[in-house]
Formats: sequence, structure tokens, C-alpha cells
Amino acid sequence: MPLPCIEIETAPNPRHAVIWLHGLGADGNDFAPIVPELVASRWPPLRFVFPHAPVRPITINGGMAMRAWYDISGLEIAQRQDEAGIRASIGLLEALIQRESARGIATENVFLAGFSQGGAIVLAGGIRHAQRLGGIVALSTYLPMAEKTDAEAGAANRSTPIFMAHGMLDPTISHALGEMSRDYLLQRGYAVEWHAYPMAHQVCAAEIADLRQWLGSRFSGP
Repeated sequence: MPLPCIEIETAPNPRHAVIWLHGLGADGNDFAPIVPELVASRWPPLRFVFPHAPVRPITINGGMAMRAWYDISGLEIAQRQDEAGIRASIGLLEALIQRESARGIATENVFLAGFSQGGAIVLAGGIRHAQRLGGIVALSTYLPMAEKTDAEAGAANRSTPIFMAHGMLDPTISHALGEMSRDYLLQRGYAVEWHAYPMAHQVCAAEIADLRQWLGSRFSGP
């Protein structure tokens, strides 16, 4: 059964969908307010889907239970990764993509977006997806299970556009780790557009403006 979600449709009968995953300890409400700021009036009707991650204990937070896409065991976020949790959340993402397909939105019109942990899931899940996606938006994040990408990447999304953005002052997921993930993908021929901003682990107005331009160039039709 798909995760509980907040859904926002910008107009009736959407033909495009944006599935947006939140970060650690947040929920689907976190990025819902971004919709009016992000969407341009000329865009076709969109369905934004903001799922709530499952609640699970987080090791680095003393075992406290909170909404999360996977466990984090230490400050070095890319070390000792919770592969089982990451793969389970990729499965949850797959179910959300399939639900949009069942509702009549072609997979190539589905965009995946995520912040922090959510960005890690859409990046790892998007490049593994078997059908061509519209694009992947990975904000303040990194590529988990990077060493398994070559063996597991789906051919359909080898040329799918990827928007990556990161704060240069990020104390949670370092700018350097974001750059390493970007370089890893570029070396494999992925179409990554990279942006960096003088901010911490957050989203800024300039970033939203850049994302609006990137998304707008990928929407076609009335």
C-alpha cells in the first residue's frame, strides 16, 4: 500500500507529477508550501505528491523514533550505510511512481525530487528505475550505495536530466560529499546540472528560482 501523502494539484487533469521526498525528522508538510513559489503560470497542470516517510528509530539520535527514509548510524553519513533501509525506501518510491502511472501519468512525465535523505532516495532510486523518468531533483544530498551504481543502474535513465543543488556551508551533508556524488555521476555520463549556494542545510530563494527555470524547460504542451 502506498505511503500516506499530501497531494496538491495546480489545475485539473494533471499530466505531469512531482514526487517530493522530505528530509530526516520532517514529513510531507515540509515542502508543500514551496508549490506556489515554484510553479509558473505557463506550466501544464501538475500533481505534487509529498509522502510521509515511515517512523523508525534513528541511531545517531539515540534511537529516537522519527520519520526517516533510512537509519543513520554516525556523523560520517556515507559510511556504514543502512542499505536495507535505503532499498526499502526505494521500493516505497517505486510504488508511488506506479501509482501515478495507474492514474494516467506517463512515467516520462514523472519527476522525482527530494531534500537530504529524501534526495538520496530519489537519486539512488531514479537512476535504478526501469522506465524513463522526466527528471530527478536532488537537494542538499549525496548518492548512497554509489559503489553499486554501475551494476544496478537502469539503462532507461542514463540520460535523464538531474538537478543537484547544495549549500556550501552545509554542516549536515558536506558540500564536498555532494560534489563527490556529482562527479561520480558525471564520470558515468549522467546529465547533471549542479548549483551551489552560500547557505547551510536548507533551501534558498535563488535555488528555487534556478529549479523553476530547470523544471520549466522540461514541461511541454499547454
